[in-house]
Formats: sequence, structure tokens, C-alpha cells
Amino acid sequence: MQLCAALLLPVELRHESHTASTNPVILAPGPAPGRRSKPYNATSTANFATPMSNPSPVEQIAERVDRLLLRYAELQRTNELLNRQVAALTQERDSLKSRLGAARARVDALLERLPEASAPQKETP
Repeated sequence: MQLCAALLLPVELRHESHTASTNPVILAPGPAPGRRSKPYNATSTANFATPMSNPSPVEQIAERVDRLLLRYAELQRTNELLNRQVAALTQERDSLKSRLGAARARVDALLERLPEASAPQKETP
């Protein structure tokens, strides 16, 4: 089955998982020991939203719509794969039913060629 890997559904990752850490270095306020106080590529933090800021309701709805659109596309792909599998299995079933009918016809023909069991047999001394 080549389709097994394609049938895996995506896992929705939560952005809140960073607070689940029990490492005191990660949870401590301010920069961690040995780390810079600002990112290496940031020229100014004024243009960047901080991780603790709450997005506006419009941004939350937009993010939700994006996730729903991605999920919808994934479900469409999954549905198409399942439809292909149903078609392949239906074809295989029809083929097996045809082969079974042919095998039954051959067995019936062989049974007709057998001598009757009720026919009297001659006894030989």
C-alpha cells in the first residue's frame, strides 16, 4: 500500500507549549545565562510583537481561518485517496466474484462427469 504515508493527518501544534517547561533557566525572566539579550538578527524590537502580547480578535480569527483552510485541504486530499481505495477495492471484489463464478462452473461440470453413486455395480467373483 503506497497510500499509507499519505493518509497521516497533520497534528496541530500549540504555541502555548513553551510554558510547559519545568526548566528554571527557560522560565526565568530576562536572558538566559550565556545568551544575548536581543536576537542576533533584530535591529529593533519596536516592529516585532512580543510572545506574551495578545493578538487582536481579527488576528485570532484570521489565524483560525488559515488553520481551517489547511485542514479543509488536507481532508479533501484524504477523501480523494479514500475514494481511489474504494474504487480499487470494488474492482478487486468484482474480479474475485467473477473468478469464483468461473470456478463454481468448473466444479459443477466436473461433478456432472462423475459416475452416479446410486448406479448398481457388478460384483466380480
